[in-house]
Amino acid sequence: QVQLVESGGGLVQAGGSLRLSCQASGFIFSINLMGWYRQTPGKQRELVATITSGGSTNYADSVKGRFTISRGNAKNTVYLQMNSLKPEDTAVYYCRLGTLDYWGQGTQVTVSS
Repeated sequence: QVQLVESGGGLVQAGGSLRLSCQASGFIFSINLMGWYRQTPGKQRELVATITSGGSTNYADSVKGRFTISRGNAKNTVYLQMNSLKPEDTAVYYCRLGTLDYWGQGTQVTVSS
């Protein structure tokens, strides 16, 4: 079955960096759109970035120029490099398979001011 396992979250000071990873299994990773989303308490989950099978990327305006999504098809892994982190980036970050209802368990990112 589809499994998505995120890792790499943690506590970082404003201006710092983190790299999230999402290990995927149970489907043909290389041909699928993958995405990162985030959610804070009381708010809807929001798109952060997506990457197509061909490597085309899309970003939320709030993270453009600071975050980079990439994928390693040989490792069935999608990454999110987050630089110049801000306190408002604090959230639980989730990996998603395409536009389907398959999500990882999430990884907490906390940015202190």
